Amino acid sequence: MSTPKEAIAEAMNSRDLRSRISWLFIGFFIFAIAVHIPIPGINRPVWEALLRQGELFQLLGMFTGNALNKFSIVALGITPYINASIIMQLLTVVSPQLKDMQREGGDIGRRQIVKYTRWLTITLSFVQSTVMTTSLASFKEPVFVSKHPIFLGGLVLTLMAGTCFMIWLGETMSEKSLGSGVSLLIFAGIVMSYPTYLMQTLQATQAGGARQALGLIVFFLMSLGIVVSIIVMTLAVRKVPIQFPKRQVGNRIMGGQSTFIPVKVNNAGVISIIFAVSLMYLPNTLVGMIPPSAPPWTVTFKEYVQAFLDPLNPFYNVAYAGMVMFFTYFYSSIAFSPEDIADNLKKQGGFIPGIRPGRATAEYLGRLLNRLNLVSGVFLALLAILPTFIMKMTNVTSFYLGSTSLLIIVGVALDTMNQIQARMVLRNYQGFMK
Repeated sequence: MSTPKEAIAEAMNSRDLRSRISWLFIGFFIFAIAVHIPIPGINRPVWEALLRQGELFQLLGMFTGNALNKFSIVALGITPYINASIIMQLLTVVSPQLKDMQREGGDIGRRQIVKYTRWLTITLSFVQSTVMTTSLASFKEPVFVSKHPIFLGGLVLTLMAGTCFMIWLGETMSEKSLGSGVSLLIFAGIVMSYPTYLMQTLQATQAGGARQALGLIVFFLMSLGIVVSIIVMTLAVRKVPIQFPKRQVGNRIMGGQSTFIPVKVNNAGVISIIFAVSLMYLPNTLVGMIPPSAPPWTVTFKEYVQAFLDPLNPFYNVAYAGMVMFFTYFYSSIAFSPEDIADNLKKQGGFIPGIRPGRATAEYLGRLLNRLNLVSGVFLALLAILPTFIMKMTNVTSFYLGSTSLLIIVGVALDTMNQIQARMVLRNYQGFMK
């Protein structure tokens, strides 16, 4: 078994891997430059004060590498593309035409779905940038230096162009680097935010003394435990045994193999937490945009909303955990279809030992999926609410320990490692064949 140093040296000896790793860092470098190109005409102090009032803005800002905080040309990031991809996945389940196009259309069908996703991304980026620009322009304290329609229209076009640039960069990285370019850009955006959190935490620790230092140690030990649990849950699979019957073709006996279907324990991944946190923080963000000149009843409504969304409020945590579990079941039913798997097994002549092919197999896989969803749903619900209590207990509030960000970082890192490993195995196999 080779050491990590030998594995890295072997990977860098491969021309293909060396090129893909180089493109990976080139994409990160281009993304970092785009994050630091600000849009002119923004009242920075007012914008920063507004950001502190909306947790959803902070979450989106972390996904974009603080591009939203800087109001750069890529302030929207690839959020419209993520939303468009999720909508297309839902439409693929609902629409028989899109479902047939994805399953039976081959490369042409998949390219057509990608085309629809791009057009939907442009539409969503236009809607989001327009709503964002017009709502910020309506504030009494000016966020923009001008409210002229031409200036606001230029802002909308700039934000849309930034999203299109991010899509192009992500697709280029998908083609020339390792893994999904969109996931890699989200990973880079989160990691770029961590040095700022770390510096703020170290400064607070120096000012707080020995007690704060002890809290910081406990904080990072608990964070390490969360990361380990995420790795275990991400890699966990339930192996469903599959048997193919023997059959005679001429003078030869074919079939009779035994294999398995790897069913992931966490089929929903990070999507369920993203859905839940977006819906939970959306009301607070919307009421935060209410101008001071609004009627008095809106101020009372705003106070009730903010009181409910207190992370230490038990009703908030129960609602948050319930939404995470709901979206876990919902998205898993989309990502894993027992009916399709049972149908494919029946066509190939395979069966689960002790289970009849067809409808009985689909029902068995459905029951199995429900049990796995219960395990992953409880895990994701605890993962969603525990970081807040850990930050409160250790008094480390300057380092944003987000469950969503940790899931994305671990998932993308594991996927990238698997991509490198697969290409190294393919290279060694080709060499053996020669």
